[in-house]
Amino acid sequence: MPWWRKRQSQQAEGMRVADPAMPLIRLEHVTKIFTGDADEETHALEDVTVDIHRGEYVTVSGPSGCGKSTFLSILALLDTPTSGRYWLNGRPADHLSPAERARARNLEIGLVFQSFNLIADMTVHENVEYPLTLRGVASSERKARVDAALERVGLTSRAKTRPGSLSGGHQQLVAVARAITGRPAILLADEPTGNLDSKSGEALMQMFGELHAAGATVCIATHDPRWFTEAQRNIYLFDGRIATSPQPD
Repeated sequence: MPWWRKRQSQQAEGMRVADPAMPLIRLEHVTKIFTGDADEETHALEDVTVDIHRGEYVTVSGPSGCGKSTFLSILALLDTPTSGRYWLNGRPADHLSPAERARARNLEIGLVFQSFNLIADMTVHENVEYPLTLRGVASSERKARVDAALERVGLTSRAKTRPGSLSGGHQQLVAVARAITGRPAILLADEPTGNLDSKSGEALMQMFGELHAAGATVCIATHDPRWFTEAQRNIYLFDGRIATSPQPD
């Protein structure tokens, strides 16, 4: 390799070196703007700066439309800021290649979003197993993990069912099982109890608490006040900005 290309490669690699002194998650002056019809702009997030430390249990709350889902999508590497910077595990997310972003989502981040994102042509068991298949986990271990996760959410009897025949609450539980079976270092969930009855919701909160006790960093976007007593800290968003105290809708 020519000396100048080698130097450029070394510089680029240096930009990707993780900073061990940084928190697990850091947003620095992050703004996210969506452009709609007639070039109309919607500011989903506005100058958001926040740290989430390794092993923290955090809720994100605020009125509908305040930017909670956008906040989680950026943390999950599913979206990018219009301006500002997102640091994940000491590395600037904008310097990650598409393959590195996909690898981080697959190996480090467990996602539970309102849309569920289940694959219609797969059974419940196959949906939960799929991320493990991508990781190259051995067949016997995949089966053991999936069986345990489905038992944990009470869906063992639905393992061969396709998602389309399930209720919204059961689809939510499949999404949870898929997230926890990978034993993620970071768990991100958007209104995880939104489709669940109170008993299932309490079981889910206990499950997330166990993941946190085992070392996971947990971030929940929610309107449900029950989560606030579980979390160590609440981040309150209002009109896309972090507010120091709740403001009226």
